[in-house]
Amino acid sequence: MKRTTSLLLVAIALAACKTSDEPGSSTSPSTTTSAAAMTAATPPTPPKPQGPLASTVHPDLLDPSKASAKAPAVFKAKFTSTKGDFVIEVHRDWAPNGADRFYNLVTMGFFDDTRFFRAIVGFMVQFGISGDPAVASKWSNANIQDDPVKQSNKKGFVTYAQTGAPNSRSTQVFINYGENANLDGQRFAPFGQVVSGMDIVDSLYKGYGEGAPQGRGPSQGLVQSQGNAYLDAKFPKLDGVKQAVIVP
Repeated sequence: MKRTTSLLLVAIALAACKTSDEPGSSTSPSTTTSAAAMTAATPPTPPKPQGPLASTVHPDLLDPSKASAKAPAVFKAKFTSTKGDFVIEVHRDWAPNGADRFYNLVTMGFFDDTRFFRAIVGFMVQFGISGDPAVASKWSNANIQDDPVKQSNKKGFVTYAQTGAPNSRSTQVFINYGENANLDGQRFAPFGQVVSGMDIVDSLYKGYGEGAPQGRGPSQGLVQSQGNAYLDAKFPKLDGVKQAVIVP
């Protein structure tokens, strides 16, 4: 029963991702926060963005149309996190649209200086909202077309978060912690898998649990609007991505 509930929350969360911005797309995988609720939750004086992205942003990150390169048939992306390195191997034939978007996000530096804002024991860890609100706003509706589900959401497989609406994937992705085959029939199409460093992924901080409003973790709406300033001030224990690059 507990596992069924968790999977339901994910689907909702992955579907709510689009609420504030979009789940696998930049809002929240399962966030259905109303505009009124988000307004009420927003502090009167939002903290100013801090960190590398606060002062300078690569121009391409402010223009999603630049993410037009076709990905190689198979490629690897190395993520250097606050806990260590892990590598994701992407297979374009598993999910072409998803692979192309992920390839562009990595090469453009989108994931650099971002946080693993939603990590649930036994379920998954989610990331992919820019730490800079200016960048996040540009990608909130930069969606890609759905891909057929060819692989199962097994442990270590990587998939986009999304809302309940078709073609709602954008930038948010999650790595499965468990055997989440229940997601396969809900359009969640894996495009890659962790081939090294899964122990690092398993060790990412999970203490905050589910995100608001279901849990006490980060509100995806506020992550979208305030970025790393909000996360670092309110959820300082979160782990994050230092840099992601394509490797041989």
